[in-house]
Amino acid sequence: MKCIVNGKIILEDKVLFNSVIIFDEKIQKILPENEVNTNEYEVIDANGNFVAPGLVDMHIHGFLGCDASDGDEEGIKKMAEGIVKNGVTSWCPTTMTVSKKEIEKAFDTIRDVKNQKGYYGAKIIGVNSEGPFINSAKKGAQAEEHILKPDASFIKNHKDIIKLFTVAPEVDGAIECIKEVKNDTDVLISMGHTNATYEEAKCGIENGVGHTTHLFNAMSPLSHRSLGVVGAALKEDVTVELIADTFHVDKGLFEIVAKLKDDKLCLITDCIRAGGMEDGNYTLGGQPLKKEGIKCLMADGTIAGSVLNLNDGVKNLYENTNLEIYDAVKCASLNPAKALKVDDKIGSIKEGKCADLITLDDNFSVKMTVIDGEIRYKGE
Repeated sequence: MKCIVNGKIILEDKVLFNSVIIFDEKIQKILPENEVNTNEYEVIDANGNFVAPGLVDMHIHGFLGCDASDGDEEGIKKMAEGIVKNGVTSWCPTTMTVSKKEIEKAFDTIRDVKNQKGYYGAKIIGVNSEGPFINSAKKGAQAEEHILKPDASFIKNHKDIIKLFTVAPEVDGAIECIKEVKNDTDVLISMGHTNATYEEAKCGIENGVGHTTHLFNAMSPLSHRSLGVVGAALKEDVTVELIADTFHVDKGLFEIVAKLKDDKLCLITDCIRAGGMEDGNYTLGGQPLKKEGIKCLMADGTIAGSVLNLNDGVKNLYENTNLEIYDAVKCASLNPAKALKVDDKIGSIKEGKCADLITLDDNFSVKMTVIDGEIRYKGE
């Protein structure tokens, strides 16, 4: 049995001081330090840093030169091990609009890695299938030649590994697909890469859409005359993703979204293979792009994913809103865990949940990552 001492513990609704977390694979107790005999435990010193729940990235394509759509086992493992340094303890490898054959190969590979025992990285929750059921008018960096008509059987045939998928609710066959997936699976349905009107988006929500893929990006905007998908996502009872890198979405909007969506705001990275790498030329879904700092752009200027680390997303949200630190952290932990219906196991520091814990300094740099009670990363 282990214990973490000398940390500021971030719970769902407060920060605990002078307390100790006792854990093995699961969190056993959280007690005042004067009630714990630390000689009975393997002691981990948080060195005065914050102790937060492990972060959950529900939308991440790649990292360290690898991409989930490659369908490469070693690549998935390399990503899983790499993002641990960013405080991520659970994730959804995210595919995109490539060929159906490539997508299904990626599903098979991710399934295989998820079922393996003893691999070292962040835990795979399941696949996020972004595409191929999208609108070409809002394809963003997705390949138009691989866009398909929505097909519920494609999702149902892989419902053991798919946790969420993106669909444009206005395209032909979308509502039928949404209804069938909602009725026959537990897969979270997300609207994204969509040019829907507010009414079309609301129809999607009424029939089973419960989530929104990277709010503001690749969707019909909100104006005073037309609410669009953005308006529907903000107004209706759905969760929303936000890429808080300050480039995809202006930081001035962070406060507005946080106020309107509250515990339905989920921070994501939408990170691509260029994440964690030097500036230069890379690909996304086989399409060339250039990374310069926090920007990844295709030749025509189209934004092509991000290179954001999730802990930095939390920092950006916290620094540009009036949120308490526990509410900012929740947007990258408990909120996505709830959206994916895995909050009974992960997402917060609570007795009985998995001992997925991270320590963060005041600059949100990750100093240590613990997964299922085992230290998987320790920084300087």
